[in-house]
Amino acid sequence: MTGVLTIRQTRGADLAEIDALFQRSYPALLQGHYPPSLMVMAIPLISRANPALVASGHYFAVVDDWGRIVGAGGWSRAVPWGEARGVGPVGHIRYVVTDHRRTRQGVGRRLMTHIIADARGAGIRQLDCLSTRMAVPFYAACGFEEVGPVMIALREAIEFPAILMRREV
Repeated sequence: MTGVLTIRQTRGADLAEIDALFQRSYPALLQGHYPPSLMVMAIPLISRANPALVASGHYFAVVDDWGRIVGAGGWSRAVPWGEARGVGPVGHIRYVVTDHRRTRQGVGRRLMTHIIADARGAGIRQLDCLSTRMAVPFYAACGFEEVGPVMIALREAIEFPAILMRREV
C-alpha cells in the first residue's frame, strides 16, 4: 500500500482535499488522547486549512500513486500562538497531518524531512512546533525536544492542550 510518494508545494485548488484529510484523520488520530467533549468542540475548529498557508510556498502535500493527498504540512515565519521565542530566525511547524490509514508508512517522516530542509534553505535556524499529545513521539523522532505544555485558545472558552516542541535546524 505504500507505493510511490511524491512531495509537492500545495496550491489553492488543494484546499478542499486538505480539509477532507484533516476532517477524517484528526478524529481518528486524536481519539483517546483528548476527552470526547473537547474533540466535539475542537475538531471543527482545527480541521480547516489556512488558505494563506496553503499558498505560501512553504506548505506541502504528500501525494500517492493515484494523486491523492495522504499527508500535508509546512512551516511559516508567522507566529501562530503567543510570542516568538528563541535565538535567530525562528520558523513554526504548521498543520502537519498524515492520513490515519497511512501512519507508520513513512509519510510523516518524508514530509518532516522536506519541511526541515525547506526551512533551513530559507535561513531558519530554529523550528517551534505545537504538537498534539499523540504526536509527541513522532516529533521527538524528528529531532524535536519538549519545551512544555501550552494551551491554545481556539475560541472563547475553548482551549486545546498541546506540547510546545523545538529543534535547531
